[in-house]
Amino acid sequence: MDTPKGGPFGLISHRLGALPILNHFLDRIGLDDLLQRWLPAPDRRFKLLPATAIRLMVINLLVRRAPLYGLAEWAAPYAPGLLGLPGGDTAWLNDDRVGRALASLFDADRASLLTELIVGVVAEFGIDTAEMHNDSTSVSVHGQYVDAGGAPVRGKPTAAVTFGHSKDHRPDLKQLVWILTVSADGSVPMAYRLADGNTSDDPTHIPTWDALVKVLGRRDFLYIADSKLCSGDAMRHIDGEGGRFVTVLPRTRSEDKWLRDWMQTNQPQWTEAIRLPGERIGDLPRIWSVLLSPLPSAEGYRIIWVHSSVKAARDEPTRPSRIEAGAAAIDALNTKLAGPKTRLKTLAAVEAAAATALADAGAARWMQATVTETVEDSFRQEKRGRPGADTRYRRTTRTHYTVSWRTRDDVIAYDAATDGCFPLVPNTRHLTETDVLAAYRYPPNLERRHHLLKSVQDADPIWLRDPARIEAIFCCQFLALLAGALIEREIRTAMRAAATNDIPLYPELRACEAPSAERILAVFADLTRHELHRNGRLVQTFEAELTPLQQQILDLLGVPATAYRAT
Repeated sequence: MDTPKGGPFGLISHRLGALPILNHFLDRIGLDDLLQRWLPAPDRRFKLLPATAIRLMVINLLVRRAPLYGLAEWAAPYAPGLLGLPGGDTAWLNDDRVGRALASLFDADRASLLTELIVGVVAEFGIDTAEMHNDSTSVSVHGQYVDAGGAPVRGKPTAAVTFGHSKDHRPDLKQLVWILTVSADGSVPMAYRLADGNTSDDPTHIPTWDALVKVLGRRDFLYIADSKLCSGDAMRHIDGEGGRFVTVLPRTRSEDKWLRDWMQTNQPQWTEAIRLPGERIGDLPRIWSVLLSPLPSAEGYRIIWVHSSVKAARDEPTRPSRIEAGAAAIDALNTKLAGPKTRLKTLAAVEAAAATALADAGAARWMQATVTETVEDSFRQEKRGRPGADTRYRRTTRTHYTVSWRTRDDVIAYDAATDGCFPLVPNTRHLTETDVLAAYRYPPNLERRHHLLKSVQDADPIWLRDPARIEAIFCCQFLALLAGALIEREIRTAMRAAATNDIPLYPELRACEAPSAERILAVFADLTRHELHRNGRLVQTFEAELTPLQQQILDLLGVPATAYRAT
């Protein structure tokens, strides 16, 4: 291009960041086409197409979440062509338009949209759907959310923001329950549900399993979940429909107590199933052993007992630490009882307070509290003046309470005999005890998805009050989790194929064996394109220069370097 001879120069910078990578994966997913087909047709108020707004919401959740009113400010530095905005103008991106796009997503047939999406993802990325893992977590929120009471909106159900059992240990906050199912292959999200904040896990597994059957088009996948799946209704439903499952037998079941009682006087014949080196140099090996119980579950399924050296090493010191915490709680209660303003005036109230103190410390199973009642008499003159032989006194009685404790040595010894043990219940006979254990040990990867939802993607604060928009924003959260998981799976698969053990992703170029999506995206965060203008005409473009590490990541992800070049 010829350089003009007169006039001032101007430099315009456009951030590229990780947007070319995200656009590459969202295009492979086919997100734009699906949104345009399944979202209701917009009317003339929609200056910004709902599909465009939802795509930008997903990208924003992956890069750096901003509230709806902050999306325009977030998008302003980026190259216009990467955002898909009309004319590249971020002025179209305001909270009213994005809010209407979320309402449009709520009104859409999201179940059909996500089913078609997952079917396409499985085919495009070749995901193995033979094994599925399910778990739930609570998403705590601040505020009253008076409108989010669970009432249907425009004929569609919404989740109630309310109090419930908080897995975040915040019983003072209202919450929602997020239920997620991922594949064992790459921990790729396959399905999600948003439930009322007071929903227990027990009734969720039947509808979750039924939904997976519709999405995956198969019934023979292995469904793995925690002890809440171990209910007669859920297990019989899955088994009766030709499904397979693995779950944990709860401590409350009589079958669990039977074998723990048996282990008190018998030596189990464990079979070593898995052996791994210690987590740190010098640590003992991590060993998991299995034992087939002679007693099946009440429903007739196998019970496979597992002994974990890792869990045993954790169980053994847990009791003393909790007993210490319980003793400290009792001491604090005694201090409170000795005060002149204590409100605990009756034996029943003190006993209840002692039980609560031990329960809160997690020591109620191993400690027994005893309340001692002491009656103290005091005498006071009926009238003022110097006391004499005829002075009359009034007796006042005051009751004092003190709490003592002792350890339940029999219970401690009982539990010590089964440290590190837990029982698994599969309904399939085609898996060995070792196979069942190997399948069950996968859930930490699912827990990481919950961590990403609540930390990297900032599910809380919700920044919304409309229950319909809350439902829609969590659908966007699912799409963002899906895109991030596919990035992780793609690069790790490519590393294995290239025999690349690690890449220097961490600060100081330290090696990373299992790259995460957030770390990959962070490596590209500062990439910027510069344009030199003179008299309003483009003189020269200075493309972003990729480092060898960035080029290596693009090659592993299958993203062409031309994605970072101006078109």
